[in-house]
Parts: sequence; C-alpha cells; structure tokens
Amino acid sequence: MVKVLIKRRFKQGKTKEILSLLNEFRAGALNMTGYISGLTMMSHDDHQVMLVVGTWEKMEHWNRWKENPARKTFEKMLEIYQEEPTIYEEYIVGTSLSNE
Repeated sequence: MVKVLIKRRFKQGKTKEILSLLNEFRAGALNMTGYISGLTMMSHDDHQVMLVVGTWEKMEHWNRWKENPARKTFEKMLEIYQEEPTIYEEYIVGTSLSNE
C-alpha cells in the first residue's frame, strides 16, 4: 500500500472553486483501479495551504492515475488558483520494500 501526499498553496478568495475542483479530482480517482481512499485537509496555521492524502494499493496504480489525461486536465485547472507548484511525496506503508 502507498500513501501520496499532495500539497498545494492557493491564492486567497477562490475556496469554492478550489473545493469543487478537488471534489472532481476525487470523483475521478474513485473510478481508478487501486484507489483506496483520500483525505483533504487545510492547514490550521495557513488556510491557503491544502494537503491531500491519497491511499493506493500499489505505486503503479497511483502512477497510472497521476499520468491520466483527465487528471492532468484537472491539475491544469487547479494551477490557475495556485501560488506555488504542487509538491508530491510518495510513501510505502510500512518499512519493508516488499510492499511494492
């Protein structure tokens, strides 16, 4: 199992549009093989920062979704509202590389 952390810093004033796009992102992921769950959080100290934690069965499933043309379209739409580039961090759950 893998966890993917996706951090974005958004411009102020477009929360409704941003949340709508993030919901569309999640809806697209729901249909992908290997998607387990997702969680969206807003920083307590800085409400412009959002973190999405996605859980996938395998890294190959996440990579397939990351390269999906529909996802890339959503990503371009979100970038309009971002102040900084998206930061991705990918983690294997547990400590054994045999989880790949």
